[in-house]
Amino acid sequence: MLSRLVTGFLAGAALMVGVSQAALAEDAAAIAENAAKQFAGKTVTIVKIPGPMAMEVTQFSGPEFEKRTGVKVALVEVPLAELFSKIMLEFRAGNTTYDVLDVQASKIPDLARSGAIVPLDDWMTKYAYWDDYKDVGAAWRDAWGRYGGKQYGFVDDGDVFLLFYRTDLFGDAANQAAFKEKHGYDLAPPKTYKQFEEVTQFFTDKYKPSIYGAGNPRQRGTMFYWFEEEFRMKGGKWFDAETMKATVNSDIGVAVLSRMIAENKNMPPGIETWGVIESMNAWLAGQLAMITWWPGLGRWSEGYGTDVEAMSWVPKSQIIGKVGYAVVPGGHPQLAAGNLLTVSGNSQQQELAYLYAQWLNSATISAERVKLPFSFRDPFRVSQFKSESFRALWPAAGAYLDAMENSSKTGLIDLTIVQVDTYNSLLDQGLEKAFSGASDAQSALDEVAANWDALTEEIGADEQREAYQSWLAAPNAYPAQPSE
Repeated sequence: MLSRLVTGFLAGAALMVGVSQAALAEDAAAIAENAAKQFAGKTVTIVKIPGPMAMEVTQFSGPEFEKRTGVKVALVEVPLAELFSKIMLEFRAGNTTYDVLDVQASKIPDLARSGAIVPLDDWMTKYAYWDDYKDVGAAWRDAWGRYGGKQYGFVDDGDVFLLFYRTDLFGDAANQAAFKEKHGYDLAPPKTYKQFEEVTQFFTDKYKPSIYGAGNPRQRGTMFYWFEEEFRMKGGKWFDAETMKATVNSDIGVAVLSRMIAENKNMPPGIETWGVIESMNAWLAGQLAMITWWPGLGRWSEGYGTDVEAMSWVPKSQIIGKVGYAVVPGGHPQLAAGNLLTVSGNSQQQELAYLYAQWLNSATISAERVKLPFSFRDPFRVSQFKSESFRALWPAAGAYLDAMENSSKTGLIDLTIVQVDTYNSLLDQGLEKAFSGASDAQSALDEVAANWDALTEEIGADEQREAYQSWLAAPNAYPAQPSE
């Protein structure tokens, strides 16, 4: 059962999207909705990962789309670890079950090159969607979903790392005085990695074992995001653009990994095995002074929406009203993961699939979807950052949205090339060896580079170069200038 909070929210959202057709005559949602009515009686199928994200379809957008168009929405749930392979298997088998695919941004090259997804440009023109889509934050809009000069997916999630920090600890007068005396500058959210180290050590030295300065994940599966972020901010490049030889083991890479290894001593014991859940739990329990994480942690820190049954896995926050939000050290946060709406290459009703995707992604409908406690959709449009209704969700929601918008403007997109998951997995293996002490930073990254070179040779250097050049063409693949 949904809590009274969410039941009330859904009722309000349904009322909002149920406004008169005349009022929405020029709205992108209404354009898609009116066109979809010709398909009344049909069923469009969307593929999503199980859990709360799937609830967004069953509890909100699916029933509302059917009410407004007569088109039913069916849901297929596939675990995240299996999603890409399942999509590819279904495509190669010629199966036509899937219509709309909800995929991560880094998968676009593989999906587009295979034909598993189709370009959306012509439909965007036909259904006047380009202007509405300009509302999407530029860092995501100009990079995610585009490949080979074509639009293959709609940015549908504002993933970007934020720095969360404890305002009560940072604002404590004794802490401020002691830190200023020791380091000669004011205690504040760190702007550089050197400051991050100093702030982390300060809080750890004072409060351990009850509180540690920071606790960023170090477990295989996601740790590469944190390395990728700092590596590029410090001036690192993944490949030689001409030869496609890996350069992850450059002096910059070794220095970054060495710093991360040294940093572990000021984080909680066992940090080397912490994943995103362990870090989230420690933060919500009040055991960390800082953490770098996805935006969803901001709303959970304030207890927003966590009384929904589907969100019962999120621990009750012990730090409500004590959380601040800032841009990560170095100023160029990772736009980590992200979700895009795409149309299946095997769909037998691609135009209907497109119309459902446009309707979901439109400024009108997405504004409500990002406020759903269980949607796992972070704000991704300029209008959403300015939304008064979102800013009213908790006292510091405005500061949260401001930090998100500021972070998105300088964010760096994930490496997006052919078989990127395998490259990331090989990087994670090397990082894991270094964090465990099984290998030093240089040896670990040398092994990563050798494994990357072998994979590039297997794929074909020319083919991978084409994908890498497409990624490089995005304005936020690498920062314009290195930072500290």
